[in-house]
Amino acid sequence: QVQLVESGGGLVQAGGSLRLSCAASGRTFSRYTMAWFRQAPGKEREFVAATTWSGDSTYYADSVKGRFTISRDNGKNTVDLQMSSLKPEDTAVYYCAAVRTWRWSSTSSEYDYWGRGTQVTVSS
Repeated sequence: QVQLVESGGGLVQAGGSLRLSCAASGRTFSRYTMAWFRQAPGKEREFVAATTWSGDSTYYADSVKGRFTISRDNGKNTVDLQMSSLKPEDTAVYYCAAVRTWRWSSTSSEYDYWGRGTQVTVSS
């Protein structure tokens, strides 16, 4: 079992930056692929970024590539999402997700564990 708790959301102006963090419980964090998803009002949950076991492999949605960076610290059981050059369309609830596998996926149904989410609001 893995419990995930997100933090770091808030209100920021367009062009600004935020750093989200996800703290995970459990002793086998390094065996989980970790990802961030987001869901805007009235829209489906969408993939943002993922990182596999060691953190050497990272994957991004086209909409955030070059602006967001995912990273993990297996010693601290955390995965972060550094968001820069934020746009109003980045406004959403951001969720941390985990699945015990070495592979990555952009499909939300393939992730077994989810945090409760943290709100990010980007004003224009």
